[in-house]
Amino acid sequence: MKPTKTSKAWMSEHVNDPYVQRAKLEGYRSRASYKLLEIIERDHLLKPGMRVVDLGAAPGGWSQVAAKMLAGNGKVLALDLLEMTPLAGVTFIQGDFREDAVLAELVKALDGRPVDLVISDMAPNISGIALADQARAMHLAELALEFAVAQMKPGGNFLVKVFQGDGFDEYIRAMRGHFKQVATRKPKASRGRTNETYLLGIGLNK
Repeated sequence: MKPTKTSKAWMSEHVNDPYVQRAKLEGYRSRASYKLLEIIERDHLLKPGMRVVDLGAAPGGWSQVAAKMLAGNGKVLALDLLEMTPLAGVTFIQGDFREDAVLAELVKALDGRPVDLVISDMAPNISGIALADQARAMHLAELALEFAVAQMKPGGNFLVKVFQGDGFDEYIRAMRGHFKQVATRKPKASRGRTNETYLLGIGLNK
């Protein structure tokens, strides 16, 4: 198939992206690592001894950061629909987070112990139909919130990628019903043309 102008433009932007180049130099799996690194530095989300769940983990950029910060003291559980090359210090489950059986497998891997931090960079495959894509994205975010509330310890934190559009304001209100504080984060590594943003729920109320 002949590359389209759009795909050529994306590839050119990707290859020349300073965060892509930096990730290659510093050994990170994706440019997304720098989004999490910036938020961690600002909000002090990770420290050794924590139990972390990474939803939408492939190719592993966020899990890689989390495992590095835990320094062998703690647990990182990662989940994605796509395959992910193994990472030291990370337990990976491949499956669709929307399926009950996959969710049950993830919960079982927690061994009945609560989680300190849930991070979710999940996003649906883009169809190009804006309303449908937004609805799917918000559904994933809602599932991530349900999981976090059910599995995190009191005072735990939740970081989730969302897209501004239908359902965004309602989602923030839902988060405020569960956390002492909800903050918006737009890391420098987020491309300016995207409407993605990150919501940080601080201090789970239970």
